[in-house]
Amino acid sequence: MTTRTARKSAGRIAFVGAGPGDPGLLTRRAHDTLAEADQVIYDRGVPESLLAAIRAEAKDDTQFSPAEGAPGDVAKVLLSAAKSGLAAVHLVAGDPFGHEAVVKEVQAVARTAVHFEVVPGLGQAEGVATYAGVPLPGVRTAADIDDVTALDFDALAAAAVKGSFAVAVDAGDLAAVRDGLLAAGVEPGTPVGVTGDGTGETQYTTTSSVDSFVAAALGFTGRVVLTVGSEVAQRDKLSWWENRPLYGWKVLVPRTKEQAGAMSARLRAYGAIPCEVPTIAVEPPRTPAQMERAVKGLVDGRYAWVVFTSVNAVRAVWEKFAEHGLDARHFGGVKIACIGEATADAVRAFGIQPELIPAGDQSSEGLLAEFSPHDEILDPVGRVLLPRADIATETLAAGLIERGWEVDDVTAYRTVRAAPPPADIRDAIKSGGFDAVLFTSSSTVRNLVGIAGKPHARTVVAVIGPKTAETATEFGLRVDVQPQHASVPDLVEALASYAVELREKLAAMPAKQRRGSKVQGPTALRFR
Repeated sequence: MTTRTARKSAGRIAFVGAGPGDPGLLTRRAHDTLAEADQVIYDRGVPESLLAAIRAEAKDDTQFSPAEGAPGDVAKVLLSAAKSGLAAVHLVAGDPFGHEAVVKEVQAVARTAVHFEVVPGLGQAEGVATYAGVPLPGVRTAADIDDVTALDFDALAAAAVKGSFAVAVDAGDLAAVRDGLLAAGVEPGTPVGVTGDGTGETQYTTTSSVDSFVAAALGFTGRVVLTVGSEVAQRDKLSWWENRPLYGWKVLVPRTKEQAGAMSARLRAYGAIPCEVPTIAVEPPRTPAQMERAVKGLVDGRYAWVVFTSVNAVRAVWEKFAEHGLDARHFGGVKIACIGEATADAVRAFGIQPELIPAGDQSSEGLLAEFSPHDEILDPVGRVLLPRADIATETLAAGLIERGWEVDDVTAYRTVRAAPPPADIRDAIKSGGFDAVLFTSSSTVRNLVGIAGKPHARTVVAVIGPKTAETATEFGLRVDVQPQHASVPDLVEALASYAVELREKLAAMPAKQRRGSKVQGPTALRFR
């Protein structure tokens, strides 16, 4: 009998370009390769925000470590992992072949039998130039440089005459770049843009000239991108990343931990830097009997309507359905009303289309305004299920009863106050460290004040609807922003519009008046 020895699975190596820094600029191939990796070695030029996003989607047992040593040393680490059957990745900023050291690593791996691939990434210089609003038309001259002595200054001088070029270097090498450009004959007055934290939340660009950009960039650290040439003047019209409505605004997001993500994503799209502070924790009811009876009633046809007032209520009912092996088919014959679009989307996610969503005011009053009175002939079943939080107001239940409906007002979940945030967050809230705070319910107002104190008077207060505004006012807060429709997208849009209005008002002020203005935040600082 012949015995066979199991072969060790073959490992592989990938050199992956991380792009200029924004996690959204990872290519799909790079994303998939990183998601399947067993070991990731990363360069110091890869931003921590990008690493955090990659770690969040990596396998639980993926090992992350910084790249250390000469190219040969890094290649040995990668080869050792691959020969052990692992999928190893060297993650580099920009494009892999934009770094001479990485090219040497690839050459070392290519001399072996280990399978490898190189996943391109958008170069730092080229990508950041676009984010800074500086076009590089014609022959695109862009380079990511690890050793400034490798720069061909004569070629850069020629590119500056024809149009513009971009180069990514360490901030400590700016003086050497200036000297090299001047020595190569570049005119001292040639426009220069220096961009720090390129494609990041705090990207900042300063414009000057070849003879003065080193002084203008004092305080910049890490990798920076220089854009040099006549196209730098296009920034006035083409700068889009730094000109988003909420760019640089630090915005406090006090919501449940599960719900804060969607709002934060919308804020980031407008350029804000969201800080999520859970103020509410959602827990099951103390006794499940009410919900058990409600689910049985749904299945038995006891209810004509189910009225959902929150995403949490939808989730609570479906979790109870799952416990009993039920699904959307058991909602047959029951009509569903939702207080707003976010709640309706949660219902649609389970394969059901709601019958009623207020077209106007998405609140209890708005829903009641469109909810038909009970008719004994048209509505043989006259009972409504209202699964809600334990602290919900009685407005909706009372209004339905007035319209002739019987209402089972059931506690579907409890909202409890979350633990206080860290001391630095509490201090920032009370001292004006946040430019804005977004309240999505009365309970977020009460709980934030309870666990962290009142936001500073200069913090812009945005509320989702009239009830939340009333509560904010009761706690002595000035309400600055309230959307026409009570939804998270409209709330963020309203805050963005408010920021634009502030900018326009400040731009119209005389310089002396701007300096004395009480308007705070990044919008004001840009004009001072």
